Amino acid sequence: MSHNLQFYIDGAWVDPVVPNTLDVIDPSNEDVFAQISLGSKADVDKAVAAAKRAFNSFGFTSVEERLDILNRVIAVYKKRSTDLALAVSREMGAPRQMALDSQVGVGLAHLEKMAETLKTFQFRHAKGSSLIVKEPIGVVGLITPWNWPLNQITCKVGPALAAGCTMVLKPSEIAPLDAIIFAEIIDEAGVPKGVFNLVNGDGPGVGQALSSHPDVDMMSFTGSTRAGILVAKAAADTVKRVHQELGGKSANILFPDVDLARAVTKGVAGCFGNSGQSCNAPTRMFVPRDRHDEAAGYAKAAAEKFVVGPADGANTKLGPVVSQVQFDKIQDLIQAGIDEGATLVAGGPGRPAELNRGYYVRPTVFADVTHDMRIAREEIFGPVLAILPYDTVEQAVEQANDTVYGLASYIQAKDIQKARDVAARMRSGNVYINYPTWDAGLPFGGYKQSGNGREYAEYGLEDFLEIKGIAGYEAAE
Repeated sequence: MSHNLQFYIDGAWVDPVVPNTLDVIDPSNEDVFAQISLGSKADVDKAVAAAKRAFNSFGFTSVEERLDILNRVIAVYKKRSTDLALAVSREMGAPRQMALDSQVGVGLAHLEKMAETLKTFQFRHAKGSSLIVKEPIGVVGLITPWNWPLNQITCKVGPALAAGCTMVLKPSEIAPLDAIIFAEIIDEAGVPKGVFNLVNGDGPGVGQALSSHPDVDMMSFTGSTRAGILVAKAAADTVKRVHQELGGKSANILFPDVDLARAVTKGVAGCFGNSGQSCNAPTRMFVPRDRHDEAAGYAKAAAEKFVVGPADGANTKLGPVVSQVQFDKIQDLIQAGIDEGATLVAGGPGRPAELNRGYYVRPTVFADVTHDMRIAREEIFGPVLAILPYDTVEQAVEQANDTVYGLASYIQAKDIQKARDVAARMRSGNVYINYPTWDAGLPFGGYKQSGNGREYAEYGLEDFLEIKGIAGYEAAE
């Protein structure tokens, strides 16, 4: 990669104003395999200025022009899919095939869905003699995480382009290489200069400068609730819009009538996917108390089938977690589960016995978890499942909702009407009944401390638009 020490600003690859490099670590072996440059306020100022200039023309392009740009980006994205997958696999530890099929695949799905949405989206409509117009909000700052990097880049860049916004992207400095390739895709696709800008860096150096910048009209942030709060505080003085997709502690309620073996096995897979590093993972499994031990047995069997290994391992199903910091946090919470009296059913502290280097976590299941334990309340962000017994569905719903988070909920039931009734009561941005297939057209986002705003399809596009009312548009007779 020839551009890893540069930023993409105003349609060109440029050196940082102040040289400052950061090692990129391969979580499969803890080796340094690349370096990037960390930006500063000076780099952000250059990028925002370029975006502001570009908005003067891009903000007034036609739908047809923007659709053509999106389709060109999609074509180049497809061409670079293997490069993207290899980067994601190496920098954040996703198994190779999963990186291609899921990490890269989901990004393509979002871009294609946004192109489809743009074809029919209504940017203006009459209301009596007035005209209601939806128009681009302006210059947007985009901050994306390391766990599903391309998912979040495309969830923000796609609608920003479709809306007519110009943008500055700060990807995670932990997994930044896929974003550099994405900038190369933007360049090859011929996106007008200044419309898309990339500045690598950390939160204090670039995220703060972007969030507080007076010429940035909106911040779209995905990451931890802690960091989201910092973005919102930095943005407050300039009263810009702040869109946040933050943490989660999603409940998975298994009704008494469910096929327990199937529901538990699929629930474990949902929790452990991407090594547990998904904000909407179903990490709290609520099961009927009289079937608790049976559920724990199914979960143990399912967990023990996950092969842990390096991202390029032929049989790897569960790669490493992303960093030493993440590994240590997960280990602390696993130990807390033991110390607080939960029953360790599978996994536990430390690495798998055969792996002594790399940030590998044993696939872990706790049973007999109570609602007040740390593992039932804190976002672990690793392959750790907590099984909580309940006496009534009413009790399960109450405990499921008793959290600061509200990103997703999961319900498994044979009686679809009962599932629908409970879905209506869940305080979360998404509810998934009986493990449905993923849908790029469903709005995604959270209640409470899981954030505000929505992503995906027209819901994501709406968040990058302002609403203008033009009174007297139709002259009175």
